[in-house]
Amino acid sequence: MPEIAVSSEIGNLKKVLIHSPDRGLGKVIPSKAQDWLFEDIVHLDTMRRKEYDYYVLLLLWFLDPEKVQNRSRQSMMNEERDFFKPGNAAYFDSGHVVEFETLLADILEDKTLRVRLISSICGIEQRSYQTLEYLEQFDAPELARIFISGTLPDRSMLFAPLPNLIFTRDIGIVINRHILLNKPAKTVRTRESLLAQYIFFNHPFFSESRKNILELPDNTRPFLLPEDKYSSEFHRATMEGGDVMIVAPHHLLIGYSERTSLLAVQQTIQLLFDKQVVEKVTVIKIPKKRDYMHIDTIFTQVKSNVWVLLKSLGRHSDRQRKKDVLHFFAGKEIEEELEILQFVNGEEIPGRFENLEDLLEEISRKDLGATEPVKFIYSGGGEFPFSDREQWTDSCNLLAIRDGVVLGYDRNDMTLQAFREAGFETIDAETLLHAFESGERKPEALRNVLIKLPSAELSRARGGFHCMSLPLCREGIPGLE
Repeated sequence: MPEIAVSSEIGNLKKVLIHSPDRGLGKVIPSKAQDWLFEDIVHLDTMRRKEYDYYVLLLLWFLDPEKVQNRSRQSMMNEERDFFKPGNAAYFDSGHVVEFETLLADILEDKTLRVRLISSICGIEQRSYQTLEYLEQFDAPELARIFISGTLPDRSMLFAPLPNLIFTRDIGIVINRHILLNKPAKTVRTRESLLAQYIFFNHPFFSESRKNILELPDNTRPFLLPEDKYSSEFHRATMEGGDVMIVAPHHLLIGYSERTSLLAVQQTIQLLFDKQVVEKVTVIKIPKKRDYMHIDTIFTQVKSNVWVLLKSLGRHSDRQRKKDVLHFFAGKEIEEELEILQFVNGEEIPGRFENLEDLLEEISRKDLGATEPVKFIYSGGGEFPFSDREQWTDSCNLLAIRDGVVLGYDRNDMTLQAFREAGFETIDAETLLHAFESGERKPEALRNVLIKLPSAELSRARGGFHCMSLPLCREGIPGLE
């Protein structure tokens, strides 16, 4: 199996890129939270110990069980948490659950790359030459932590933190055997993009895929444009991975959203068609609202024939059933902003879909060959206002470990009930981990399960497990390769 290959959203996950919450998250302050794209400040220790560490352990059980089998969870999750800390002797250091910070530290061992990256970051952060010289004293693991967290070992801040780096999907996306590097919409994520470029182009982990790395073209002569033109979506290419889904080997979905500009959509389609990476691209225009920042905040795939989505953007809005004027027109307004166009390489006129369910049903039946009836599980059970409340806390943002086994938040009660009514088991992470450790259950034996992870702090960051994962390798779906 190739090191890098993803051709669906539901094939068995074999390798994934993550980034654990770092010390920079503990430096987000109320006055800067929204500038740094957070809705609130978080309690870092709770986010790590009681939430994200469970996510890492589950990923290891599914992707690299040798790292956790026959080990005490108490020892792995002790007060020091050395098992979860990159650069520590006890760190799990998996080649299947890959940590961004570890890759960065690896390339910083190269003296030439080290100097270039220090210089580049000091340039974009507008730091002095003295800062450049000061940074050269740190070893590679500590320098990687500084670049990511913005924080020095003495806890003073040198740069702004990168709190959004936990959402690794936004920095890039694997499309079959190609890697598309993205261009974040907000300047607060510029350093993330730069670090990702250095890693993908220079780390040995990606050596076999380097010739297949794709970047959107640079804007043509942006310095000649007036400021208002340069910042417009017709002249500025911005794209984030939450707006890109490879749903079948030949079919890619792209969201046209508040974070992904029209120019970037056009450039991506042209690039992928020219390189013959896919045959078909469907563009989904969604409301440019904070609620719906990417398409993976309004729908994700659960099985070949099952999807979870927000009903108000579907065939029958949960708001249209209401009799009062407010809910009726709120639903109509949202529906009018949704548009779906499908482009096929070699064909001039795009196809159209009236709603999400029609598109997703066609993907299940025609692209994935699903023979069972196609099912839709709605956020909040499709009942307003629970649908909107739970979509805000990422009820639709699920990560499929494989067909029918997904990770989600434990707080979305009505959505969890909808999963149970659709025939899924819902089980909390700690209970499942205990069952794995005792041998009572086997990861490979799970079928039709939503695994509930604790989410009090993670949900404040406005992203779910689909956002917090960049799949690097999935097994292909039989018959579709």
